[in-house]
Amino acid sequence: MEKKKIKLLAIQMESAIGNIDLNIESVKNLLRANLEKYEGVDFVFLPEVWTAGWDCESFPKCAENLEDARSLKMLKECAKEYGVNIIGGSFIRKDGDRLFNSCPVIDRAGNLVCMYDKVHLFSYYNDTEGDYITRGANPVMVELEGVKLGLTICYDIRFPEIYRAYRKAGADILVNMAAWPKSRKIHWDSLTTARAVENQSYFVALTQTGLLKDGSENLGHSMIIDYEGKVADEINEIEGAVYAEADLEKMYEFRDKCTVLKDIKNSYEVVKK
Repeated sequence: MEKKKIKLLAIQMESAIGNIDLNIESVKNLLRANLEKYEGVDFVFLPEVWTAGWDCESFPKCAENLEDARSLKMLKECAKEYGVNIIGGSFIRKDGDRLFNSCPVIDRAGNLVCMYDKVHLFSYYNDTEGDYITRGANPVMVELEGVKLGLTICYDIRFPEIYRAYRKAGADILVNMAAWPKSRKIHWDSLTTARAVENQSYFVALTQTGLLKDGSENLGHSMIIDYEGKVADEINEIEGAVYAEADLEKMYEFRDKCTVLKDIKNSYEVVKK
């Protein structure tokens, strides 16, 4: 059933580094509190590596096999209990000898619909994601109840090509689930808004909050941005949620009036002089 207006809820949390059991309990409580507060939510979003926290050295010990992942089991149960689609942030997925930074998508019935593996891995500023995680092969756009969502994780935000590909494929909602540092707040605010504006799409920009083990901090500035770049809802550094109703009918009308994608050239070969 296609819905012209959909209710979006994004959960901002502080992960305990390397403590998967505590993080599962925290997310369960945050989901309960906010889904009881906001009625009729269609899609819930979680941040990147919420099971482990952003600490690459902790990834191996927090890795879970898909078949018996405790985090995935909890999300499936919550999806069924509250009748909501869950875009499950990401967890560290173990597949044989390889680890992936994976986003599970779960429908209202508690079924695992698909998985997106992070394509771009961040290994700068003393971060070493690429030493532990295997790069995903492709972007993944999932359609649920007539709504098409383009999935990305954190560092993907710096690559506009992936979002343009989603928009060309028909995406309604663009999503970036992150564990973003406070030291690069300007980058986060600028890039998320730009991806919404240039693709005329609602953008769910979700990041973790809280301290990391080396004394640095997650940003904690999650937002839902509309297709014109206006912030529909945002939150500061506290744990909590952002909520917005996305009016897809108005978004489609806007796209029809401002047909930017029709002006894209087939080639942008640079002429050197």
